[in-house]
Amino acid sequence: MKKTLMLHLSKVSHVATTTDCWTAHQQSFIGVTAHWTDEETLERRCAALACQRLKGSHTFAVLAGALDDIHCQYRIRGKVVRTTTDFIKAFSVFGEQSQPEEAELESDQDFSGETKADYLDTFTILEQDSGLEYQLPPHERCACHLLNLVAITDAAKAGEMNDAYKRLSRAAFGKCQAIWNKSGQSYMEAEIVESECKFPLIRPTQTRWNSRYTALERIIRIIQEKGEDATRNVCEKFKVKMLSPAEIAFLTDYCTMMKPVVKALNSLQSETNTHMGWLLPVIFQLKAKLSRLETSTKMCLPLIRAIQDGVQKRFGGMMEDPELIAAAILLPKSTWTERPDIIEAGLIYVRQHLDQMAEAGVEQVKQHSSDEEDFFSIKSKRPQGFFF
Repeated sequence: MKKTLMLHLSKVSHVATTTDCWTAHQQSFIGVTAHWTDEETLERRCAALACQRLKGSHTFAVLAGALDDIHCQYRIRGKVVRTTTDFIKAFSVFGEQSQPEEAELESDQDFSGETKADYLDTFTILEQDSGLEYQLPPHERCACHLLNLVAITDAAKAGEMNDAYKRLSRAAFGKCQAIWNKSGQSYMEAEIVESECKFPLIRPTQTRWNSRYTALERIIRIIQEKGEDATRNVCEKFKVKMLSPAEIAFLTDYCTMMKPVVKALNSLQSETNTHMGWLLPVIFQLKAKLSRLETSTKMCLPLIRAIQDGVQKRFGGMMEDPELIAAAILLPKSTWTERPDIIEAGLIYVRQHLDQMAEAGVEQVKQHSSDEEDFFSIKSKRPQGFFF
């Protein structure tokens, strides 16, 4: 299988990779996938390159070495045009970086807003491996991970904007968490939910925010279709507090306000139909939908404001990136922006690269013809001291 995959990759000019690491059963792993376009059929192809153990501390040098080694194994080190991952430190040291990552800048600032200086021992630096053998490709932040941060970290700041929202959200989410904890303790609790609600509860996972949204949506669906008595009976048997009418109204409004974020995540997490050209249209549509929801929300206006700030903070630079704009223009799906300056920036990027490609082609032809002329040309040299 590895030889067959290497044969396919040998015929490809450009490859993109993704990587992540995780811990399971007290063991650490790194996974790497490759993505490319078949140059004959123009179909998108992908394959898993590795899922191997990581031993020792997960330092940025260890992660960079493991990823670089996998690229070398499949002989694609010079073909990888972009790697999507959240190994920020590894790529800031060993990758091709045009500008410092936002997260790196945030980590280097103290609470006063002043930049902190890192003082390192010179002897330690000389003793350490320089790491020049690690050559990582350009780095791309995972858009789905950034949206998860918007929905979790940035959304939590809504409580700082409004005390009423903070109290109501904490009470509602706390009661839902108590129901989820009880429902997963044994099969008896699961049978209680099934007999009372006719729908099983969905327990959220810790790694993905959209699973939490799905779990909340299931509770709201049970209340709407089976009535409050069903959930009240479950809470009484579980010996947990029942959701109040205000908390139920809050959760309903919360799910309505966060639905555009869920749809954006689902669009960007597609396995086969999502390309880089989808990113900006999805983010621009998300911003537009959030703006329209401002007038219809009853309890979650601080949440929408926090989400809008988070999207601008984490995607603001991407929304002005000429490369991403050009990708969206070259993969048209809908009218995603009416700003002429953004469209013009993408068109300029496309024109410049077309001109560069044309110049490179002409230069290659000239070089080829000059080599032939040099090969067939006969240069006569007059001997020294003789006159004709």
